[in-house]
Amino acid sequence: MIKRLAGLLKGSPQHPVGPDGRMALSDHMRELRARILRSTLVVVIAFGVALYFYEDLYQLILRPYEEARKNLPSGTRSEPVLNGVTAGLTFQLKLCGLAALVGSSPYWLYQIWAFIVPGLHPNERKWTRIFAAIAGPLFFLGVAVGYYVLPKAITVLIGFTPADVTNLVEFTQFFSFISRMLLIFGIAFEIPLFVIMLNLAGVVSGRALGRYRPWIIIGTFVFAAVGTPSTDPFSMLFLAIPMLLLFLLAEVIARLVDRARGRGRDSTDQWADDEVSPL
Repeated sequence: MIKRLAGLLKGSPQHPVGPDGRMALSDHMRELRARILRSTLVVVIAFGVALYFYEDLYQLILRPYEEARKNLPSGTRSEPVLNGVTAGLTFQLKLCGLAALVGSSPYWLYQIWAFIVPGLHPNERKWTRIFAAIAGPLFFLGVAVGYYVLPKAITVLIGFTPADVTNLVEFTQFFSFISRMLLIFGIAFEIPLFVIMLNLAGVVSGRALGRYRPWIIIGTFVFAAVGTPSTDPFSMLFLAIPMLLLFLLAEVIARLVDRARGRGRDSTDQWADDEVSPL
């Protein structure tokens, strides 16, 4: 039984691999199954570790709310609550499950990467390695900024509570609110990176980004206003300003890439497809 399980986790090909690295479809599926099983096993182990550190995780989630409650206007009251007999267990499982997915993400993302890479060309592998190296830290930077903004956003939202009413914060919904807000910040910080990848793929040019820069600025502020659930301008600015700086950096990089590629092109390829040449 143990030997069979080890074989499933290993996922070795049962047919000869071709000289060009090609594998039989059944071996591809066997490899995919093995990577999914290994990733699932790591997530389960991480979930067990998260259960052990549940109190620390709970305090991490509770801290923005406690900081916000200290800054509430005078007379505004708020208390955390859980509704239902199973609410405590559900909240603990959700919190530990999310922590397990995030904590084990380097491993299961690598498994996805390792399964896809053999089918890419060498040039594509180079750019995807750069993307993989930058995307993770950039996402966590966005999450960190979102976590920093959370107390102010929560203070503003709870501050609408009338003075003679106690705001009971249902903690399962509060956890969903925090998760969505951190996810929005994390994804928002990835958008300029996708712009650079589109430029490397030849879909957009640095000149086009400069031409549409005013619309990009307006769209960024609209996205920040809609994406942040609070109504205060500070949360919107904390999301919009870093995004704009990253967009400007993406435009500079795109222009440098276009200039470097233009030096290596022939004379008729220096103009865009929709641009009239002097000829």
